[in-house]
Amino acid sequence: MNVLRLCAGLSLLVAACPAMAQQIPVVERHLPNGFKLLMVERHEEPRIAGGWVVKAGSVNERLGITGIAHLFEHMMFKGTPTLGTKDAARDLELIAAQERVRNAMRQEEAAMRAALRRGEIADLTRPENFTPRYRELEAEFRKLVDEQRTLLVKNEFDRVYTTAGASGMNAFTSEDMTGYFINVPANKLELWCWMESERLLRPVFREFYAERDVVYEERRMRVESTPIGKFAEEFNAVFWDAHPYMWPVIGWPSDVANISKKEADDFYALYYQPQNITLILVGDFKPDDAEAMVQRYFGRIPAGTQAPPEIITREPDQVAEKRIYAEAETNPQVDILWKTVAFRHKDSYPLDVLQLLLSGRTGRLYKGLVLGSEVATDTYAQQDSRKWAGLFNIGGEAKDGKTPEDVEQAIYGELERLKHEPVPPEELQKVKNQFAAFEYRKLTANFPIFLQVLQNEGTGDWREVNEAAAKLQAVTAEDVQRVARQYFTKESRAVAIYTRKAGSGSPGEDPDLVGLSAEQRPVVQRILQALNAESDVTRLKQSLEQMLSQGDGGDPKRQQLQRIIQKKVTARIAELEKK
Repeated sequence: MNVLRLCAGLSLLVAACPAMAQQIPVVERHLPNGFKLLMVERHEEPRIAGGWVVKAGSVNERLGITGIAHLFEHMMFKGTPTLGTKDAARDLELIAAQERVRNAMRQEEAAMRAALRRGEIADLTRPENFTPRYRELEAEFRKLVDEQRTLLVKNEFDRVYTTAGASGMNAFTSEDMTGYFINVPANKLELWCWMESERLLRPVFREFYAERDVVYEERRMRVESTPIGKFAEEFNAVFWDAHPYMWPVIGWPSDVANISKKEADDFYALYYQPQNITLILVGDFKPDDAEAMVQRYFGRIPAGTQAPPEIITREPDQVAEKRIYAEAETNPQVDILWKTVAFRHKDSYPLDVLQLLLSGRTGRLYKGLVLGSEVATDTYAQQDSRKWAGLFNIGGEAKDGKTPEDVEQAIYGELERLKHEPVPPEELQKVKNQFAAFEYRKLTANFPIFLQVLQNEGTGDWREVNEAAAKLQAVTAEDVQRVARQYFTKESRAVAIYTRKAGSGSPGEDPDLVGLSAEQRPVVQRILQALNAESDVTRLKQSLEQMLSQGDGGDPKRQQLQRIIQKKVTARIAELEKK
């Protein structure tokens, strides 16, 4: 059957009978020690998407250890007593010796921080500011690290999996969760159970301080070396007054550089316990057989003794607009945030519809600001309902000759329309159909289904994968109008205005490439060369449709590269169609 016809038919079916939409047959079971097990039986492909989600992210940290949840994403791949080392006993001895030296180094670091506060030194990272004792301890620590390296078997955890035909092993950390996943052949489910239960039962956090330095470097590359990364962090901290969402997932630099292994061990004991972890399997298996195998391996892990604390700090009502102005190596643009609602709040569904009305190449923002008034070259909108609180993000890039403030006012104009003019029935149904088609596309393979279950479970409840569609289809034009009036107020917003830093870019340089990192520039340039050589409009449109269907994939501020590519493909299509 034609795919477009099938999607269209599905959209009509969803509109007519919302209760039938997006039903994923999840089987929920519970192990005696506290693990939740979610299983989706699918025999369309002889593979299994398997993984687990820890209900701990950056929101569960505190000042002093921000970034620790993300650090654990790295540490959980370091192996076990039987994976990752040639001599497990000596390996543990070296880890203990390293920690004794690091404890002594921390005492010296405290003395150096005191000197910094007194103004006696200006930079804690410069070797000339280290105390003599710190230098001695650092040399001793390096010897221990060098000896441990002779024992390490690098990437053995990954190698065992790939040798068995597994693929796609990875992990991610967000504000609310940490997820781990891999795809394995259907006949390797027992290997998955052994590997994953072993790293939860007997993890060895070897190379802890070296990996901490890797995370610090990752932070520098992802945040400090990108055009607006450091400004986006500051903007986020300005936006939240009290909530722990205010600090970045990757952590503040001074915290990342000083997290101790003892603090990491305490975090692991509190959050990486069976009661706080959900195991997820999607693929070619029988649920009863899979549950028995999971129980055999994961049942060995002791239950936790202390429940992780709930996040009780609530974001107070904002009483005044907030603004930041930044000069950056990027095109002039505006970024606006409003406080909204948490996951599964009744207003999250009309806000989701409102996002669909505004975003994309067929949304009101693009039509009104890019194609209509031509104040912008690109726009975006995103509703982000997290576990404990939510936000709505709208922004756009100013066209040459226009200012970010022009784009900002045009955005408010579109929002005022939503507040005072009911959305026409055909436009409302169109975005609902788009949502239904997008949801259908996520049901066609194991891994997309797995990710849906994982994301919803980590945010609060996996059942949302089956319940959200009907709630969204029930949204009325009056609901959209109500939430637009309630949440898009001047008092509840924060605005970031970015103007181009003087001297950034070169004469004649493509303005879209200003501010791209050294790694991104060659990628875009190769794509531009391929675009200039491509003359098949149909093929270009198919590529653009595929990119747009994948969505933003996260924080819009960090999707600069994706938006540039989409913009260039769109421009090339327009150029060819004029000929």
